[in-house]
Amino acid sequence: MELPFYTLDVFTDRTFGGNPLGVFPNATHLPTDLMQRIALEMNLSETVFLGPPETGDGNARVRIFTPRREVPFAGHPTVGSAIFLAGELSTESGVGTGGGWSASAVPDAPADGEITLVLEENVGPVPVVVRFENGTPVFAQFTTALLPEHRPNPHPLEDVAALIGLDETDIGGVGPRGSELGVEQVSCGLEYFIVPVRTIDAVRRSSLDTARWQRMLADAWAHHVYVVAMDGEGEGVDVHVRMYAPGSGVAEDPATGSAAAALGGYLSAADGSDEASLAWVVEQGIEMGRPSILHVEADRAGGTTSAVRVGGGAVRVSRGTMVVPS
Repeated sequence: MELPFYTLDVFTDRTFGGNPLGVFPNATHLPTDLMQRIALEMNLSETVFLGPPETGDGNARVRIFTPRREVPFAGHPTVGSAIFLAGELSTESGVGTGGGWSASAVPDAPADGEITLVLEENVGPVPVVVRFENGTPVFAQFTTALLPEHRPNPHPLEDVAALIGLDETDIGGVGPRGSELGVEQVSCGLEYFIVPVRTIDAVRRSSLDTARWQRMLADAWAHHVYVVAMDGEGEGVDVHVRMYAPGSGVAEDPATGSAAAALGGYLSAADGSDEASLAWVVEQGIEMGRPSILHVEADRAGGTTSAVRVGGGAVRVSRGTMVVPS
């Protein structure tokens, strides 16, 4: 059996930046164990398998795999899948490259403007707004299917600092409206152990101690480690981050949309406004040589987070065929 695939770089506007994504169109009919083996063969942070929608409200079914496991939701696969599908609207091959389902299942592609796609992920329907310029999709922004869930940090700060190779004095930071940031577990569909640090230099110096991680977090609710500094290297950047995910077979991720969504919930709670529309520009992947930019928004209503959105660009990089046993 021969399976066509594409790769995209996501959360960037240029090749060799952002986070690579593997895309297999018309492939949700494959057995789950085969999808997992393909994802391990691709050995990217995530590989997606696309197919026709399973409900009347969706535009496409999306299944997402890391090299080790299927995940219910992830950000760079959501942004990349939406831009890939939107790009198919302007080709003669039809959605899914080869006619897996009708192009009438998705809105018409504008030369300039926006369309909304609803991706059916394991977490539920995820709406994604895709922006076109000169007939090309250049930016996609998703709204999380789940609002933020917060859980406290169960570990002493000295242990948290040692987990990422830093001193206890490195942990913390000043958040929105002068709030003092603390270590917390947060999820908008995928769980993160968020560790604020006081400087970009501390983010650069961070290094995950996998033996400590095994003892502290391997079996925890949130085992992905997200190191956050409220500062940026690039112009207009608000936050500098790194993300470590050994439990998903990813030593370090260059751009993590689901973590950025959790960050939106985390910073929204730190802001604490009754009513607000908040936004941050996040940079990631710089230490890996894959600079990435993620745009995060959060709305507050009635003293709580009412919506979280994450957006970014993506570019196609390659296409090929994988030969797998039938």
